[in-house]
Parts: sequence; structure tokens; C-alpha cells
Amino acid sequence: MNTTVHRGTAFVTGASSGIGAVYADRLARRGYDLILVARSGDKLKALAASITDETGRSVETLPADLTKMDDLSRVEQVLRTDASITLLVNNAGVGATAPLLQSDIVKMEAMVALNVTGPMRLTYAVAPAFVSRGTGTIINIASIVAIAPEVLNGVYGGSKAFILAFSQSLHHELADKGVRIQTVLPGATATDFWDAAGLPVGHLPSEIVMSATDMVDAALSGLDQGELVTIPALPNIADWNAFDTARLALGPNLSHAAPAARYSA
Repeated sequence: MNTTVHRGTAFVTGASSGIGAVYADRLARRGYDLILVARSGDKLKALAASITDETGRSVETLPADLTKMDDLSRVEQVLRTDASITLLVNNAGVGATAPLLQSDIVKMEAMVALNVTGPMRLTYAVAPAFVSRGTGTIINIASIVAIAPEVLNGVYGGSKAFILAFSQSLHHELADKGVRIQTVLPGATATDFWDAAGLPVGHLPSEIVMSATDMVDAALSGLDQGELVTIPALPNIADWNAFDTARLALGPNLSHAAPAARYSA
């Protein structure tokens, strides 16, 4: 626990339980005050009281449903105007495990609103302030389905692929302006995510399920090591580097005036 260093305020969404609650705890122990966002005001208050008791840090709570535009706008306003905020963790999200053709389109729309529109708008709200101050960190929680979309529901995979691509673009545009970007791609993590997604975590093989505490600790270690993309379960970072190098190598040949020869009549 760091009781002497003050690193500003960390703003964490989806903070009432699971990954978000662990981030809140760990960031407070690293010297951050907190602003915590989630739908459940009661859970947020209980978590805030516990963190303050244990760390002495200031913890504000901001109950909000980020799928509702009025709530989202209210949260955006805090990010635009609170100059103490130095770190944003876009963690709030929801998943789905049902095949695409068995999914409820209304629920899919709500998932896109929370997983895509929410983090995009919150990032747009805070990024100009970070750029103007020449410092700030944005951590976007994606998923391994961003690069393995066959694993779960396709809309969920697509929403997390957006987060990865968005984060890579943010890094490209903002790194030289002092803004740190990290994307975290967890695998199966032991949270209530799975119950909400329709597949209780107990039904998964235990050897693929990581605790939320281990996941967040690994992700923060990745942040300390300067990783743009952190996959907590990946044994060898060289595998990700090879994957990304192969992606970048496609660049010079993705756009030409003439079709590739294999498409000639």
C-alpha cells in the first residue's frame, strides 16, 4: 500500500464487483484517489467505505447506467471537468455466449451500447484533457475474443475487437502527446460475468479460469512494463509480438490500384 504518493484520481467503470472492484482496490493501494462508476449505488458505497478504511484514499461514487444517455452524459461531464483525473479504466461491459442466430437482437444492441459506445464516449470525454496536460493513462478492458471471435457470441467478439482496434488507434495518435494506452485481453475470469452471459463459470474447465485478482495484478504488471496489449494468460509475449508483426507486415499490400493477380480473369 502506498500512503505517501498521490498519483491523482483513477476513474473506474463497472467498479462495484469483479475486475472493476479489484482495479479500484489495487489503484488505491498504488496511491490513487478514486471515482467509481457502476449501476449499483449500494455496492459502490460499501466498496468505497472498505477501500477508504484500508488505504485512507478518497473514494467518490457515481451510480450510473452507461447504456442510458442521460447517465452517460453525466459521467462524461465529470471526465471533462475534473482535472484531478489521471487514469481512466474502461471496464464496464457485458457478454453473451449464445450463438448469433439464437440471440436476442435487443440484448445485442444493449451490449454494443455498453461495450462499444460507452468506452468510446468516455475516452473522447477525457482524452482532450489528458492531451492538454501532456499526461494521462487509459486502460481499456477487452477480451481474448477480440482476436479469437469464434470462441463466444459474435457480437460480443466484435465489440471487443472494436476496443482493441480503437486502443491501437489511440496509441498511434496520442502516444507522442504523453497519453498512455493499454488494452487488456483477459481470458475466462472468475466473475459474475459468466452468469449474466448465460454460462455459469462453474461449467468451464477450471484450468482455463483465472481469478479476478490474478488477472488485474497481471494487467497492472503489464502496464508497469509498458505493454500496449496485455494478455494475462499468455506465457510468451513473443507470440503476441509475432502476431502483431504479421499484422503490420500486411500494411504495404492492403491497398493497390489494381487487384491482386489471383483475381485476374
